[in-house]
Amino acid sequence: MFRKIGLALALLAAVVGLGGFGESRAAGALAIGKCGAYGYAYDYQYLHLASAAARRKCGSNCTLVPIQRACGALAVDMKNPCGAYGYAVAPKISSAQNTAMRQCFRHGGKECVIRTWACDAKG
Repeated sequence: MFRKIGLALALLAAVVGLGGFGESRAAGALAIGKCGAYGYAYDYQYLHLASAAARRKCGSNCTLVPIQRACGALAVDMKNPCGAYGYAVAPKISSAQNTAMRQCFRHGGKECVIRTWACDAKG
């Protein structure tokens, strides 16, 4: 009897523990600055922690783009890094990269390339 209760409690603890792990790390951020400056963070437990980490890599004047259960990408014009750029957040990395590239070209980029990308645990 006690053995069955112990086994049931152990199984319950394992299921609860594993279920919480996947959900706990689903926040990320891109930080986008001038002239190709950037920072990124992914798989953080909280969005504010991911944002702070991305900003530390980029600088205090960078724009933050939250990523939650998704992927984000930044494209810049390699011919003029201080010029056109584009970014996007989407459920899949391919969509985020394609949209970021289209935005970069739409804003006047001539030789746009993906500068960085990040996906969190759910992206």
